[in-house]
Amino acid sequence: MSTVEVRAASEREQQVVIDVITLAFSTDPMARWAFPNPQIYLAIMPETIKAFGGNGFAHGTVHLVDDGSAAAMWLPPGVQPDSKRLEALTEQHSPPERQADMTRVFEQMDRFHPNEPCWYLPMIGVDPTSQGRGYGSALLRHALVQVDRDSVPAYLESSNPRNVPLYERHGFEVLGGIQSGSSPTIVPMLRRPR
Repeated sequence: MSTVEVRAASEREQQVVIDVITLAFSTDPMARWAFPNPQIYLAIMPETIKAFGGNGFAHGTVHLVDDGSAAAMWLPPGVQPDSKRLEALTEQHSPPERQADMTRVFEQMDRFHPNEPCWYLPMIGVDPTSQGRGYGSALLRHALVQVDRDSVPAYLESSNPRNVPLYERHGFEVLGGIQSGSSPTIVPMLRRPR
C-alpha cells in the first residue's frame, strides 16, 4: 500500500468532509438508530455532522486523506461541539418514541467526557468503497502526533463496535458503555498522551 497523505481540510472543503462522513455513517448503528428513515438520515446527518465537529474547521483540526475519501473532525482542547444544535436536531427528527433514550444517551456522553483539557474526536469516517485501505489509521496517526505534542489526552465515543479494535491499536482504552432503552451501545474511549 502506498503512503496515505493526510492534510488539514479548508473551510471550502467543508462539504467534501460532510459528504464522506455522511456516507461512512450510513450503516452506523447509532446514527441509523437516531435517524432510521433514509430520507431523514440523508437530510439531517450533514447538519448533525456540522454541529458535532464543524467547530474544528476554524482551528485547522479537520483532516482529509489526499483523495477525499476519508475525514476526521477533531476539536482541540477548549473547543466544543454545538450541543444545543445536536439536541435540537434529534428532538426534531428522531422518532418520538426514542426521544427519552436519546436524552439519556447525551447525558451519559456528558458524564464520560473528560473534565480535563483534551482533544476530542467527534467524527471520523471512510467512504465505504475505500474502507480497509488504512485511511482511518492514517487519520488517527496524523492527529495523535499533535495530541502527544500537546501532552493532553484524546477522547472519542465509538458508535460502532467494529471500530473499537482500531482505536485500541492507537492507544485508546475503553472507559465503559453508553446505552439507554433500545439504543445501540456507544463505547467511550480515552488515550493518554505518549
